[in-house]
Amino acid sequence: MKINLDLKPFLWWVMFAVCCISGQLNAQTYNLSSPNGSLNLSINQGKTLTYILSVNDKAVINNAVAQLSIKDVRSAKKVVNIKRRSISRVLHPTVKQKSKEIIEHYNEITLFYDNHQSITFRVFDQGIAYRFGIKMSGNLEVIDEQAIFNFADDHQVLFPEENSFISHNERLYLPKKLSEIASKQFASLPLLVDTAKAKVVITETGLRDYPGMWLKGDGNNSLSAIFPKHVLESELKKDSDRNELITKRAPYLSSHQITPQQGGRDFPWRVIAIAQNDAELLTNELSYLLADELEIDDPSWIKPGKVAWDWWNANNIYGVDFKSGINTQTYKYYIDFAAKYGLEYIVLDEGWYKLGNVLDVVPNINVEEIINYGKSKNVDVILWVIWETLDQQLELALDTYQKWGAAGIKVDFMQRDDQAMVNYYWRVAEQAAKRQLLVNFHGSYKPAGLRRAYPNVITREGVRGLEHNKWADYITAEHNLTLPFIRMLAGPMDYTPGAMVNAQPENFNIVFDRPMSKTTRAHQVAMYVVFESPLQMLADSPSNYLKEHETTQFISTIPTVWDETIILSAKISDHIITARRSGEHWFIGVMGNSMARDFTVDLSFLPKGEYELESFADGVNADKFASDYQMYKHKVTPQSKVNIKLAPSGGWVARLTPTNG
Repeated sequence: MKINLDLKPFLWWVMFAVCCISGQLNAQTYNLSSPNGSLNLSINQGKTLTYILSVNDKAVINNAVAQLSIKDVRSAKKVVNIKRRSISRVLHPTVKQKSKEIIEHYNEITLFYDNHQSITFRVFDQGIAYRFGIKMSGNLEVIDEQAIFNFADDHQVLFPEENSFISHNERLYLPKKLSEIASKQFASLPLLVDTAKAKVVITETGLRDYPGMWLKGDGNNSLSAIFPKHVLESELKKDSDRNELITKRAPYLSSHQITPQQGGRDFPWRVIAIAQNDAELLTNELSYLLADELEIDDPSWIKPGKVAWDWWNANNIYGVDFKSGINTQTYKYYIDFAAKYGLEYIVLDEGWYKLGNVLDVVPNINVEEIINYGKSKNVDVILWVIWETLDQQLELALDTYQKWGAAGIKVDFMQRDDQAMVNYYWRVAEQAAKRQLLVNFHGSYKPAGLRRAYPNVITREGVRGLEHNKWADYITAEHNLTLPFIRMLAGPMDYTPGAMVNAQPENFNIVFDRPMSKTTRAHQVAMYVVFESPLQMLADSPSNYLKEHETTQFISTIPTVWDETIILSAKISDHIITARRSGEHWFIGVMGNSMARDFTVDLSFLPKGEYELESFADGVNADKFASDYQMYKHKVTPQSKVNIKLAPSGGWVARLTPTNG
């Protein structure tokens, strides 16, 4: 019998199976776990690189994509070398924002490709990060970078939505489902994704000579990176010394001239911080740990401290025999106030120079006289400047400020994070460090690693803080209880707390020149313990602080940097209970949301011994009159439990001092 078979379909399936097997053989999978084993990373190198991030063996991010496209550099075809290593060490930060020691413990893998590129993954117990590298010299243009974060489900995002790459990055965190975020909607970083298995905060660090990363939606369960392209031409808008118009952008993200001596470069770290409970976000140090290491030979001159600030309160001082305003007498008054309470600094904000020239001092100000007067009272002076005007004569201006004896500069209104602007931050940091000047960046993008290399960049804004109370009503207790879990994970935030005029939401008013807080007085004081800024402002009028001596005296005792931080309890937009140690003294800060709350604070974290606890609490009428407070003193031990009552939008603070008992 003769059988006639059509072999074409059969042969097609054989060829398809061979191709699939061949593709699987060509794809390479590499696994990496966190030191404690809770996080697992599966990296798959096929046509593109993808990875899966699992928390306790449950996938949180599925087949995320990471790819870098460089002009005239062909796509990688295969991995030619692999390096693995594990690091465990203790770091001692120059500015001890959270603690005087930071444990650095991670496992790492680097994949080297046949096109001179590489990618490095690090897995910590607190999250993962990756960055690209390249080994080559000459002119290099980065055309595009793909970073696609595909989540396992349609989770809620706290989304700091933006409408332009020209932004101060001062946003509310809007709750949205991933599927609700369209491709035209994008956000600045950091942002938080609340999965069923963990809280995930996406940010970046090691940002240097490269544009910042932003994230857009796609209407599904993904977030994708977008970047401002390199600025070729820009100009100030008409009649403005600060607001720019970008007139021409390049077709690439960044351009680099790499010398043979350099031999290549690394790109920024993409950071995925992981917390299995909300409290873990408040002690996450990945932004610092992954940043470039210290580049100042001797940083011992860098001095954290508190600052009396003039702009928020519009120089509304009273009970004096001179006309308050931008004049020498007013700033001497600020210095007298600062000296009385041991504050380290005052700031001369907008108005001390003629806009357009940072060396053209207005007639009613004698900067050198103010600085010398401050030094006679152990109070230093920080000078505010517009970034672009400073850039016109950067070194001359900084030389002059150093000659005058200024302690630092507050640089404002950058509003961009393209490659050129990122480089500006680094240039200012370096030039300021050479002259032993502190830097506080306002109108800025989030912290992204600069503070480790140049710790003279002691704080920055990039946060929707108290200043917004001057023109809006959205700075609520819930907003204040969102910032530390997201924005503060990236680094210090100059929120500028300390309002002495306080109101509950129902009697809050917007008054630009005489602003108030939409929280209780105790909530404002608690910020000095909960919020991290090694240069911490006192935003209100010195006259108000002098009138409210008990409050001001209590604030004056709270440090701005810490030897140790313990989070006793925390829930996003709900409450935070933070304990911090400075030397032998402990401070506890409690912030609540717009509901009245009762908490019990367990003091078992304290070392053995007896302590005097002095508390600053919401008064019994703080639910109606938000400035009402009460103070108590009593003895406690590590066996004690302290019951506290918070008014709506309330707070509680305690200072614990060891006794001889």
